[in-house]
Amino acid sequence: MTEATRAADGTADASVDVAAEGARIAASVSRVVQGKDGVVRLALVVLLAEGHLLIEDVPGVGKTTLAKALAGSVDASVRRIQFTPDLLPSDVTGVAVYDQETRAFEFKPGAIFANIVVADEINRASPKTQSALLECMEERQVTVDGVSYELARPFMVMATQNPLEMEGTYPLPEAQRDRFTARVSMGYPDPAAELAMLDDRATTDPLGTLRPVADAALVRSLVAAVGRLHVSEAVRRYVVALVEATRRSSELRLGASPRAGLQLLRAARAAAALDGRDHVLPDDVQALAVPVLAHRLLLSSEASVGRRTAEQVVASLLASVPVFRGR
Repeated sequence: MTEATRAADGTADASVDVAAEGARIAASVSRVVQGKDGVVRLALVVLLAEGHLLIEDVPGVGKTTLAKALAGSVDASVRRIQFTPDLLPSDVTGVAVYDQETRAFEFKPGAIFANIVVADEINRASPKTQSALLECMEERQVTVDGVSYELARPFMVMATQNPLEMEGTYPLPEAQRDRFTARVSMGYPDPAAELAMLDDRATTDPLGTLRPVADAALVRSLVAAVGRLHVSEAVRRYVVALVEATRRSSELRLGASPRAGLQLLRAARAAAALDGRDHVLPDDVQALAVPVLAHRLLLSSEASVGRRTAEQVVASLLASVPVFRGR
């Protein structure tokens, strides 16, 4: 699908094929993250939806590798933050330092000032440090000593998280989880992919040979094209109905926020564009409902006792909420 997009400075039009360019980026990432096409696609969907991705799984399955591979496939500024219990909020956002020569405070930007930020093991930092990301992720700016500093576009946080049962982890608060567009679990590779990994990485690291196939300007054009995709009233009403159903479910004590509905629709737009369509289908919404909604929900005590998961609850709601018809 070809969409007309305007240049970043607003003076000239350019043409960008979202499906073709997305396929190139996905192919580049898949050279490193083998056998995980669905995970790679979701990461790309989140990037084009101007969102943030939470990658949750046990250590060693490629969470950080996925984040680095996507960052390496886009020629943009990339910073990695290793979250630890002693990490300070100012290490993330930056700090104002007094300059004795000029007798004024000078702002020293933190690691958050990049196009793609890899927040490694985010739940190993204290809640105070985790909260330093709240303004950055929602408003794309940092406020230090009453002065706000804009972050560059595109801006995406790719955070990795170990399961909460592991030692030295702090649960992400609800407000923090709600700012992540989607959550994905890497899972173990299948035997064929793991065997190929043993062969390919015996002498070289694929990340070391990865070359960018896109730049920040192209990503901004792709994001602009995605934002102009047509969404019918029926699809918008379906998104609202799904979000509303989570708030009425007896299995949940916290349903999805209005932000969840917005991000679900943005993600559906990105998925439709990557499929080469100029409009969103209910199928796009259904395919993304679990990764976009499940991590935001809190189960009721009865559902927890019954060993239900948020993913299962969302799947049940998808089966019960009717799809609206119309254009």
